[in-house]
Amino acid sequence: MNRIFLFVVICILTVNSSMAQQKIVQTAGRDQLGDFAPEFARVNDDILFGEVWSRNDLLSLRDRSIVTLTSLISQGITDSSLTYHLQTAKQNGITRTEISEIITHIAFYAGWPKAWAAFRLAKEVWAEDVTATDAKAAFQREMIFPIGEPNTAYSKYFIGNSYLASISDAQIPFANVTFEPRCRNNWHVHKATKGGGQMLVGVAGRGWYQEEGKPAQEILPGTVIHIPANVKHWHGAAADSWFAHLAFEVPGENASNEWLEPVTDEEYDKLGK
Repeated sequence: MNRIFLFVVICILTVNSSMAQQKIVQTAGRDQLGDFAPEFARVNDDILFGEVWSRNDLLSLRDRSIVTLTSLISQGITDSSLTYHLQTAKQNGITRTEISEIITHIAFYAGWPKAWAAFRLAKEVWAEDVTATDAKAAFQREMIFPIGEPNTAYSKYFIGNSYLASISDAQIPFANVTFEPRCRNNWHVHKATKGGGQMLVGVAGRGWYQEEGKPAQEILPGTVIHIPANVKHWHGAAADSWFAHLAFEVPGENASNEWLEPVTDEEYDKLGK
């Protein structure tokens, strides 16, 4: 089997395993009804969220959010529970454009007035994304590669929002990674006993790459960064620019990726804009 393909498969399995083990912690039931209806509170927190919502190996959190929103909107429920699940859907990676399409689709089956009521709440939840969405669309026009989907699988290793688009999974698999302004990944190391490492190619915008103990390097379209195995580093967008790079994983023996601490605002702000 191609070693690069094997590495990608291992990464995917690792991510899926991590997601399968993710457990939702909910305390709203006990916080609001613990004294009045303790059994209802227990079932809400421990069963509905602690077990059903936590079965990520069967349905992703994103899929569960879509199912839940469809059910609530179809019943005409537009109270705080719908607001909560709209907020949760946003956290689970559903974008402003996607929620608009989801509610529009529901409207044809559940009723137009219900969709109007749901849109009123959705506009409030995604209000701050209007400017970001427009900027994202403008940035997409700057490059030939797609921005892709929200990088939810690795979001805990990033500060800010990032997006991932697989460009090819044949021969040498690689992806386009897009960062909003100020977004960067944690310090991390591509480990390998032989070979390994990563190569980045700037696609659009302006970003940074830094190895531990060395000055940060600016990445512009066409910039090529060779990252040796076992070197601690991070990369991400400049403070005033969206940024995208292609990421190529270099094949190696016993290859793995170790995520470390975040790049603090203090460290990042020393770079300037």
